[in-house]
This record gives sequence, C-alpha cells and structure tokens, in this order.
Amino acid sequence: MYGRDPWGGPLEINAADSATDDDRSRNLQDLDRAALSRPLDETQQSWLLGPGEQKKKKYVDLGCIIVSRKIFVWTVGTLIVSAFLAGFITLIVKMVPRHHHSHPPPDNYTLALHKALMFFNGQRSGKLPKHNNVSWRGSSCLDDGIAEKSPIYKDLVGGYYDAGDAIKFNFPSSFAMTMLSWSVIEYTAKYEAAGELNHIKEIIKWGTDYFLKTFNNSADTIDRVVAQVGSGDTSGGNTNPNDHYCWVRPEDIDYKRPVTECHSCSDLAAEMAAALAAASIVFKDSKAYSQKLVHGARTLFKFSREQRGRYSASGSEAAMFYNSTSYWDEFVWGGAWLYYATGNSSYLQLATTRGLAKHAGAFWGGPDYGVLSWDNKLAGAQVLLSRLRLFLSPGYPYEDILSTFHNQTNIIMCSYLPIFTTFNRTKGGLIQLNHGRPQPLQYVVNAAFLATLYSDYLDAADTPGWYCGPNFYSTEVLREFARTQIDYILGKNPRKMSYVVGFGNHYPRHVHHRGASIPKNKIKYNCKGGWKWRDSSNPNPNTIVGAMVAGPDKHDGFHDVRTNYNYTEPTLAGNAGLVAALVALSGDSTTGIDKNTIFSAVPPMFPTPPPPPAPWKP
Repeated sequence: MYGRDPWGGPLEINAADSATDDDRSRNLQDLDRAALSRPLDETQQSWLLGPGEQKKKKYVDLGCIIVSRKIFVWTVGTLIVSAFLAGFITLIVKMVPRHHHSHPPPDNYTLALHKALMFFNGQRSGKLPKHNNVSWRGSSCLDDGIAEKSPIYKDLVGGYYDAGDAIKFNFPSSFAMTMLSWSVIEYTAKYEAAGELNHIKEIIKWGTDYFLKTFNNSADTIDRVVAQVGSGDTSGGNTNPNDHYCWVRPEDIDYKRPVTECHSCSDLAAEMAAALAAASIVFKDSKAYSQKLVHGARTLFKFSREQRGRYSASGSEAAMFYNSTSYWDEFVWGGAWLYYATGNSSYLQLATTRGLAKHAGAFWGGPDYGVLSWDNKLAGAQVLLSRLRLFLSPGYPYEDILSTFHNQTNIIMCSYLPIFTTFNRTKGGLIQLNHGRPQPLQYVVNAAFLATLYSDYLDAADTPGWYCGPNFYSTEVLREFARTQIDYILGKNPRKMSYVVGFGNHYPRHVHHRGASIPKNKIKYNCKGGWKWRDSSNPNPNTIVGAMVAGPDKHDGFHDVRTNYNYTEPTLAGNAGLVAALVALSGDSTTGIDKNTIFSAVPPMFPTPPPPPAPWKP
C-alpha cells in the first residue's frame, strides 16, 4: 500500500504498521528492554534521567595547570595554617620586651687611646678653642714672639708645651707631630672606628700651624728658623724668672719668654721638614693647606742641607734639655718623608745614598742601635723605606740601600724579642731600650709601634714572618712583643700601676706638671708662690688625662713624687709614640694598614710605554 509523501515522494506503509496501538506499545517495551541491556554513556543517561546528582571532579583546573583536587586542598590548607602561625608568632614577638644586643666593649688599647689624645689638649699653648675639653686649662702665652720684632715671624702664639713646663721645644715637638701623622697615614680606618680621626687631625694641625710661623714659609730659601720659645736654664744658681725656675700655671705667666733662633741647624730643620711633609699627606684632601705644608717642608729641607750643623751646639739651652747627637739620621728621615709627600725622586736618591746611611750609623751597632727616639730617627727611617721596597720594589738604583735597610729592619725586630739579649728586661718584663737610664717608656712605646707596624707591613705583603738567623718567626710574635710592653704600661706590671694618667684606678697622682698641680682657684701665684704646690705631698688637684709619665726604674720601682721628673714627668714626644702604638694595636686585628695613601704623590716607578705607532698606509 502506497501513500503520497507530503514532500512529493511516495510513501510506503508496511503491513506491520497496521497493527494495533496495543501491539505497538508491547513492541516498544520489548525494544526498551533490549536497549537497557547495554551500558549507556553519560550523555544517554542524561537524556533518559534528566538532571540529577553530579559526581565530584578529581582535578581542579587553575587555568595554567590542572592539579589534583586533593593536593590543591592540602596546599591551600597548609598556606592558611602557616599564615596564621606566622601572624601569631609575630604578634608574640612584638609583645615581648626587646633586648638590644650592644656592641662589644672597646678594648683597652682603644680606651687608652681616647685618653692619650686628651694629653695634647692639655698641652696646648695660645688661644684655646671652645671645644678643648680640659676644664682647668685656658688661653696662655698670647704674647709669644710678638715683642721681638723679628723679620721672619710676626708672632709665635700657639703650638704645644713640651712637658710639665711651658717651654716650646721645636725639635721634640716636630718629631711628635711626625709620629702622629705617620700613625694617621697607616691607620686611618682605626682612628675612624675609634671616633678619633677628626680629633687627631686637629691635634696635628695645631702643631703644624705653629711650625709654619717659625720660619718664612712663603720663601724658597731661608737662613734661620726658630728653635725654642721660653727658657729653662737654672744652672749656676740662676734665679731669673723662667719656665723652669718658676712654678706657675701657663695662664699666669707674666715674665719674659725669649725666642731662640738657629742659623745652622740641619737636624732641627730636617725634622721640621719631615713633620710638615708627613702632615701634608694627612691633609691631602685639603689641597691648599697640603701644598702649603709641602712648600714649607721643601724650604726647610733645603736650608738643612745648605747650612750644616747641629741645632744643639755647645752652650745652648738645647744642649741641656734636647741635645741632638747627629743630623745624618734626620737627612734620611726627612728625605724619605719628602719623597712620599712630593714624589720627587731626588729625595729618594738622597735618602738611599750609601754615604748618608753610613754617617747615620746604618752599618754599625752600638748600644742604642735600633732605638727610635726624638734624637735618633734611623730605625724609623729604615722601616719607612722598607715599606717602599715591600710594596713598590723600585729596583735599580735604589735596591742596594733599600735591601740593606730592609735587612737592618729585620735585625732590629729580632733585637726586640726576649730570646735575644740585645736589650735587658726588668723582672716585670719591660724592655730596657735605654739600658736602665731614667725615663724608659718613651723608647718602649716607639718600639711597640714599629713592631706592630712592621708586622702589618709583612701581612699586607703576604709574608708570614721574617728570619732571625736560621730561625723563622711569625708576625704574631712581633705583635705579642708590642702587646706585652703596652700592657705593662697600662697596668700589667709588678706594681699593678697604670703609667697613663686616668687609665684604670691606680695611676700616678703627683704628676710633674705645673698646670695640673695648681688648683684653678682664681688666685694668681707668682714665680715662687707656686712652689708650695710643687712641694706639696697632696695629689694634683687637676688630672692631666692621658699623660704617660716617664716610667719606672730598671727594678720596676716607681716613686709617685712630683719633684722627681725622672719618674713622673710626661712629654710630648713620649705621648706621640704612645698614641701611635695604641692605635696600631687597637680594634679589629684584621684591619691592617692603608697600603696606598702614603704613595698617592709617588709616580709610577717605571715610565709608561710609548703609544703604538700609527697604522701603516701605502
């Protein structure tokens, strides 16, 4: 049977389709049971069952990656718990009182350094600055040199008093300034760490400003220089008022203070040249002042070479108090410093001249060989020039004498060691560099400085030590020598006494010092009126902080008596060596020397190679 398709085609209708509706219903049920006998996919089930309970996904799509839902939940949970714990701990830490960890206390050398520098504030002459920090000192001797009407200076106000008196001796004073400048050049970082760099520079400038007044510093050639201001001659029963006969505070001086000029003084002029040259390196960042110091140093050194003679000629006051035995050592010393300050090789040629070294005593021993002092600078000059050989190695023509100086320096360092018997020691361990004579400490501190400095030179040159004959000694042996000597001075001695005033609890109370021994009571004592304070058995009313006294005798004995200057008088030169030794030993032992600053004016040892030739063109 055919019917017509509504779309225009025939439509065949099977006979089976003629079955009744009940039959078709039964047939559909049979088909449904057949279809259900096969598993249905999710799509088919959704068609049949419609929306129902969805199954949880095992993975989480984070956009960039797909991760396991279990791992995701654990991770998020861990982060939340960690954040909670971190916040809780932070809250507890903020609520608990804080205990700030303070820096370790400064070592004894640093503590003593602060005090030793104060001594120079107590020794200042002239118009004092407001921040001088010595309450019992005031401006003094403001007429020095003014009444003299000299052609070479307008006034001589300023500078430093030498010791317990009020005389200004240029020879030991200039040595003191040279030593202080040397210590600053080598140990700037240590001064800075101790907070004393500006202070030490002020101290040096106070001295160099005064030295520039003592000669015609603007000239290229001079014929005289001031050697001393004040007088101390009491020989032959001299009772004229002067700085030794009278016992008065510097602020109360009203007697005449004569000025001593020198026309033939190689040692003094060369030492002053060394002081100005060394200071010019310290103040190299102040270009105008540094150049002024260099010019003055050149002028003084030229004068010292042209007008030969010792400043302490027989009959002069200098011969009684600071007698110079030779000027050859000052030639080597001054020449070395001028070379470092200017870079002019003519100064190095002079300092390394064999004849000069021979006259200075470089090739013979003698009882005082290797002892650095205000009188003999040879040991210091040899260390200073060994530095040049260690770090720049200039070679020919300087190598001959530089190697000799280097070897001599090694020998000097050997002589400091207890195993050698060049110098005796007290039972308490103090080396007797002046062979038992009075006032030993000034020599000890200079040796301690040289030993520490040389050990730092060797360390900076990656050299672990040096030879004494066949035996090798490490640099630590030198430091140990320096430490034991300075420790003795600071109190580790049989008397348990510190020989630096104000350091520790047990130190000299009757220091031979006019200003410290007279109370600041607005009473002006005349020349003899102050004798009662000199002869008093009471402790000084004022403390001259940082003063290193002359020291004990060869039996470790010490008499704290004001009238005995061989025990209780401090000096400018002695304290300069103390400051240098203390800063060298202070602070972090890994902080060594400044290798380069001293060479800042020194040109390359060898000429620079010429530029390459221009490219060849046909």
